[in-house]
Amino acid sequence: MASILDSPTPIVVAQRRARFAVRGLRTLVACVVIAALLTGVMRHSSFWINLVQSVCIGVCCWLAIDLGRMPLARWQHRKAPPDTTEAQSQWPGWPLMLVAIVVGTIVGFSVGNELARWITGSTSPGFYRGDWRQAIALLIGSLVPGLVITYYFYSRETIAGKEAAMQTAQRQAAEHQLKLLESQLEPHMLFNTLANLRVLIGMDPPRAQLMLDQLIAFLRATLSASRTSQHPLSAEFARLADYLALMKVRMGERLQAQFELPTELAATPVPALLLQPLVENCIKHGLEPNVAGGRITVSAARDGNELVLRVRDTGAGLSDAHSDGTRFGLVQVRERLATLYGERASLSLQNALDADGGTLATIRLPLPEITP
Repeated sequence: MASILDSPTPIVVAQRRARFAVRGLRTLVACVVIAALLTGVMRHSSFWINLVQSVCIGVCCWLAIDLGRMPLARWQHRKAPPDTTEAQSQWPGWPLMLVAIVVGTIVGFSVGNELARWITGSTSPGFYRGDWRQAIALLIGSLVPGLVITYYFYSRETIAGKEAAMQTAQRQAAEHQLKLLESQLEPHMLFNTLANLRVLIGMDPPRAQLMLDQLIAFLRATLSASRTSQHPLSAEFARLADYLALMKVRMGERLQAQFELPTELAATPVPALLLQPLVENCIKHGLEPNVAGGRITVSAARDGNELVLRVRDTGAGLSDAHSDGTRFGLVQVRERLATLYGERASLSLQNALDADGGTLATIRLPLPEITP
């Protein structure tokens, strides 16, 4: 069976390439700094020659060390289970890494030095020219920067790895919290509906039968969609229409529904069951207290880079009991928005300002970026 190291995912490959490019850029910067220091110390030397030699030797050493550690890491972690972090690691550990640094330095210095001699025409010494003392001095002089830079890269990537692991843990915790909120939300709606059905059974059995049929149809239509975290805005509106049709069996002509969904926003992804608690609040706290009932209007609009969703009723309006937004459904919506979007989304609740009265709930959330 092929391991993750044999066939990494595109995201992993992209991340590795990005880190590789960053290491190369930082190596170039270090080479320029070393060339400037050498020119400052050896005042009669040429900055151009120092720069070419530093870049050629430094880049060749970095490539030899960086590419050499990968097969060593693969060999070191060959027995690790393929789905573990250890199996995906490209760090062989310090003992093998020291071997990679020594061998990579010798190979990289030799190749880089010859390349610099060819470019500049200089006669700089190498490992294979001069006596053994000179070779050891060159080796030590090359190993020290290699060790320092390797430790720097190792520390940076260790910190980055820990930050990525922390972000993954936070994201998983947020997803678990969201699943918990969704699992709480559906029973809340279902229990309310069953309580209403129980009342109707004693008062009006034919309407109770019709309401039960509507409930079965509603649950059948929404069961598969409720298992997904997001669905198109048109599906959200369709589910609200099914729910209001279910409520209309109980309330009759006291309940009127109106939907306003622009065609260009129909495919916009939104969290499933996001608006249903607001519609439930409209019925329970807005329309049911009114003998004449009223109308519920659900609308969507675009405001710049935001999607604006409004749920408005023409019922009793806000009362002190729920104007603070502490009721179950409102808490659920706010917590879901905070989990999914943080401070980029909001829910506001206020009295409608026109002659029809009632309550207006407004949700603002960021529109997804459209990739060309």
